[in-house]
Amino acid sequence: MKAQHANAASRLEHIPNIGPSLAEDLRQLGIRQPAQLIGKDPYALYARLNTLTGTRQDPCVCDTFIAAVRFMEGAPPHPWWHYTPERKQWFADADNRKAR
Repeated sequence: MKAQHANAASRLEHIPNIGPSLAEDLRQLGIRQPAQLIGKDPYALYARLNTLTGTRQDPCVCDTFIAAVRFMEGAPPHPWWHYTPERKQWFADADNRKAR
C-alpha cells in the first residue's frame, strides 16, 4: 500500500510512483530506505543511473525521482507526470547554461 505521508513510507515501494523496478534502480544508487531520499538531487540521481546502466533512461524516470524526493521532503503525493514540466524546464535551462 502506498504511503500518504512521508513518515508512513518504511520501504521504497511504499513511496507513491515507486514500484519494484524503480525501487531496484534506487537501490543500485545506494538508496535503501525512503528517508535517504531527503535532500537528494533527483537530477543527479537520474544522471548517476544513466551512468551506472550505460544507457539513457526514459525521462519519466527523472520525473519519478523528482516525485519521490519531493514526497519524502513533505510534498503531497502527486503522480510522476505532475513533475514533467519542472523536468523539461530544468533540462532546457541546463542546455542554455551549456550553450554559454
